[in-house]
Amino acid sequence: MLLLIPLLPLVGFLINASFGRRISKGASGAVACAAILASFAVSVLAVSQLVALPEDSRALVSHAFTWITSGTLNVGLTLRLDPLSAVMILVVSGIGSLIHVYSTAYMHEETDCEYARYFSYLNLFAAFMLLLVLGANFLVMFVGWEGVGLCSYLLIGFWYQKQSASDAGKKAFIVNRIGDFGFVLGVLLAFVRFGSLDFQEIARSAATLSPETTFGTVSLITLLLFVGATGKSAQIPLFVWLPDAMEGPTPVSALIHAATMVTAGVYMIGRNAVLFSHAPQTLTIVAIIGAATALMAGTIGLVQNDIKRVLAYSTVSQLGYMFLAMGVGAYGAGIFHLYTHAFFKALLFLGSGAVIHALHGEQDLRHMGGLRKDLPITYWTFVIGAMAIAGVPGLAGFFSKDEILSSVYFGGHQILWAVGLLTALLTAIYMFRLVFLAFHGERSENVAADASSHQPPATSHSSDSPQPPATSHHLHDAPPAMAFALIVLAIGSVFAGYVSRGGWLDHFLEPSFAPQTLEHAVDGGMETTLMVIASVTATAGILIAVFYFLRSRTAADGIANTFAALHRVLLNKYYVDEAYDATIVQPIHIVSKDALWKIVDARILDGAVNGAGETVGGLSEALRRVQTGSVRAYAGSVFFGAVMILGYYLWR
Repeated sequence: MLLLIPLLPLVGFLINASFGRRISKGASGAVACAAILASFAVSVLAVSQLVALPEDSRALVSHAFTWITSGTLNVGLTLRLDPLSAVMILVVSGIGSLIHVYSTAYMHEETDCEYARYFSYLNLFAAFMLLLVLGANFLVMFVGWEGVGLCSYLLIGFWYQKQSASDAGKKAFIVNRIGDFGFVLGVLLAFVRFGSLDFQEIARSAATLSPETTFGTVSLITLLLFVGATGKSAQIPLFVWLPDAMEGPTPVSALIHAATMVTAGVYMIGRNAVLFSHAPQTLTIVAIIGAATALMAGTIGLVQNDIKRVLAYSTVSQLGYMFLAMGVGAYGAGIFHLYTHAFFKALLFLGSGAVIHALHGEQDLRHMGGLRKDLPITYWTFVIGAMAIAGVPGLAGFFSKDEILSSVYFGGHQILWAVGLLTALLTAIYMFRLVFLAFHGERSENVAADASSHQPPATSHSSDSPQPPATSHHLHDAPPAMAFALIVLAIGSVFAGYVSRGGWLDHFLEPSFAPQTLEHAVDGGMETTLMVIASVTATAGILIAVFYFLRSRTAADGIANTFAALHRVLLNKYYVDEAYDATIVQPIHIVSKDALWKIVDARILDGAVNGAGETVGGLSEALRRVQTGSVRAYAGSVFFGAVMILGYYLWR
């Protein structure tokens, strides 16, 4: 049964990749949706079997075959379902199914061939992510880990005719390879240290050790693994690929941000919780990087004008929250936020896709406004998602954010708690800024039309390609398939957090983090106080957004003008891409062009090869002159040679 979970979407990929040119769009979409829905159904059955088992033995293992045997290395293609992977497969297959259904309407303008290609990639993405979370050892996980990296490249650059899309795909692929280099080194070092790549065996071996008081081997292993996580989950310093990933179709953005790829790094730390718990110095680094990433991305999100980029930086920020939880040992809280975030982030991205679809490709918030009446389903579901991510009490995001902030505070990290609280304030502000700019106020058709006239022509049939903005009488709400996904995700964004009531989810996940997790004493009165503070913070952020972006937008412009330098820095994303270009890309380009190409390649290598040819050619020219065809000359040369040989022997 476990093998079927990743195999079913893999079969969907094979059918669409092999026969997509010969079948209709309806058939392609039906195959892809049926494959992922079947995977979700099998996942539900498997999880129900898991829950029925006694708490101390909740694990299902499927060993397909022995993959590699060499010396002490023995690796099997083994899948393992435990409480942690159970949550993950439900998120991946469940949210992924809704995104597949949504895509059938969103991508309908594509040609039959492109439509099938899109769904084949989407199925493959889900298959690799399911393999990643079900893998019982590092090597099986690594197959899925690299597989989702490949699929992100294929889907981000899906409209490869657009230069920006192909560049974004390459950027995502290259940045992730940098992180994966550290991940591979960590896996190799873990094998050297523990003699196994199986997660359970490594956990049992690590459990016998004492936590490292200095930076030792376990700390180095976990730090290298975390480098891989920073690439896959877009944390400082390898976060730069994720905002550019918005060049792909909007449902792809939802899949990457909510159900697959970017959650892999958080999951990997949770899967190796015992190992990380024995490396407190690495955990401190994880917490600091997570908090810094959350705050930095939150500030950037305040000023972005592309609707999808606001959500992209929101994802980077929320992932920072998850790593903050992992860094203070609150593994259950981190996975809980991963689970709730999947609902409201998928909802927000798919809602933005409905807006873009209605506006025929327009993504600039400055060219939107007044969409509330024309897109009621999109509007109300989007508001629910915005409230959930802002942490409004009673919605999913409130419960998971509050649990993270409480864990950080009671863990003795008050500074990081303050950073997390400030990030929560920023989240509420930029999310409702997005809501008010897109759905409220009045939309200036002239301004939008003028802006569109300066955009380059579309180079593909994509819904996200620049198109003239739609006038109000051309606007349409989400079609049925899209609306269905939005409504289901909105319901999840409201109720998903209640699985934590009474600590049920933490208790369910606890065996996956055993035998050692970090626990902190909790003051009930202080916990209530922190909850109130978090609620007030979310409310304050929404009210600030109401004032500046709904009631008095001129005041927001005034602040931007007053702090023009800071606004410019945030608008340009702290110039991180420019810094990387100046310090890494351009030096490599210069060295490659001026040194390696012009000197090493052209002069040394080509010079050696060409020089050898010229030397042989010169000698051949000299020897050619000896061949005169004259018998007298040949006789003279023989006589001269004989005299020289005779003279040599006489001299001896």
